[in-house]
Amino acid sequence: MSSQLLISHPSPDSIIAFRAEGPVTRHQFLSEVNQLAAQFPAGVHLLNMCSDRYRFSVGLAAAIVAKKISLLPSTHTPEVVRQIKALAPDVFCLTDNDLRTVDLPQLRYPIMNISPPGTIAIPQIKNTQRIAVVFTSGSTGNPQPHPKTWGALVSSVQAEAQRLGLLHDSTLIGTVPPQHMYGFETTVLMAWQSGCALSHAQPFYPADICRALAAVSTPRVLVSSPLHLRTLLDSGLALPEITLVVSATAPLSAQLAHDIETRCNAPLMEIYGSTETGQIAARRPTQSAEWQLFPGIKFTVEGENVCAYGGHIEVPVAMSDQIEPLTDEHFLLHGRIADLVNIGGKRHSLASLNHLLNSIPGVLDGAFYMPDETSPDHITRLAACVVAPGMDAPQLLAVLREHIDPIFLPRPLLFVDELPRNNTGKLPRTALQTLFKTHKVRKHT
Repeated sequence: MSSQLLISHPSPDSIIAFRAEGPVTRHQFLSEVNQLAAQFPAGVHLLNMCSDRYRFSVGLAAAIVAKKISLLPSTHTPEVVRQIKALAPDVFCLTDNDLRTVDLPQLRYPIMNISPPGTIAIPQIKNTQRIAVVFTSGSTGNPQPHPKTWGALVSSVQAEAQRLGLLHDSTLIGTVPPQHMYGFETTVLMAWQSGCALSHAQPFYPADICRALAAVSTPRVLVSSPLHLRTLLDSGLALPEITLVVSATAPLSAQLAHDIETRCNAPLMEIYGSTETGQIAARRPTQSAEWQLFPGIKFTVEGENVCAYGGHIEVPVAMSDQIEPLTDEHFLLHGRIADLVNIGGKRHSLASLNHLLNSIPGVLDGAFYMPDETSPDHITRLAACVVAPGMDAPQLLAVLREHIDPIFLPRPLLFVDELPRNNTGKLPRTALQTLFKTHKVRKHT
């Protein structure tokens, strides 16, 4: 198959999205896609900064139809925008917010006309067409670009929908942004390719999530992250009916997964993947710690390195996680390779340390941080920042000392009101670096 349909919704009246004004049909969606594509400037590259998920999806589809490439960094800081301009000097920005101020030519999302009755043909897109460049989050360094073709992305989200057992009339409500690889695939492309509808909303706070759920029809699929799910769990708010909960960006503990399933009265499925590979595996953590690869995806082991290939992965990718293959289809995940720290000949995983830190009663959020080495002869010490009202450093260090070697105790231990997480709940390394540098400046002034 050399090309595939842009969307899979069977009739012009099929619901493809829910907006604040109500449902959007396939016919209206395709009309708006054509209207927007006609207004695009000449540049090949597009930075889609629309915060409304429906407008983002129209922008993405218009770019695909116009054979433009959507650049999708997970953040839009001035430095990231400078990197994007260096990568693609012709880039322009599509925005639906007057407050968006970036140093790029801008196209404001237009007011769309109501499409007259009729039939608009669904575009056929070549599998080889490059439709997007997705960037890593920067949690282990500078964001890196990864081009994506239409065929590979369609294969990935179709495999995901099959593994999740997604019902064709489901509505997907995402708390994660569509510019992030997980949100891009699961809240937009999977809706397009499974005949489902997407919610325009991008709720963050528990009350907003409840309102977004209540605003759409059942069956409802909540696509979220551990950060948002934990906050929702702690809120105690009554939840509308949920058919399925999907989580990614970081593995959930078995206890938290059980608590979420009980609270939501719905099964919880976790997705595993990366910006480089897209989604490649899933598990239900309340039933098994093992992950199951999507059809066609394989691992090859070379020494301590594990590479993923096959299926929608176009070029073999060395995985950044510690993976223990169990069978051809199943594996265990033991944290990121980059998370391994070596101090005085002793090794530990940052993921494991972070899990321990966040398990301490009274700690609302926390993260360890390994600064860059200043010289080969200098022993670099671990640091940590925590959100723990009512606790002090001696109390926290006493608890940590019971579980880890003293060499891994954080020095300094920084208490903050909140961590500089991005909108997917991740902590970019640069944000942690800035936090600790700022702390040192304040400490010595």
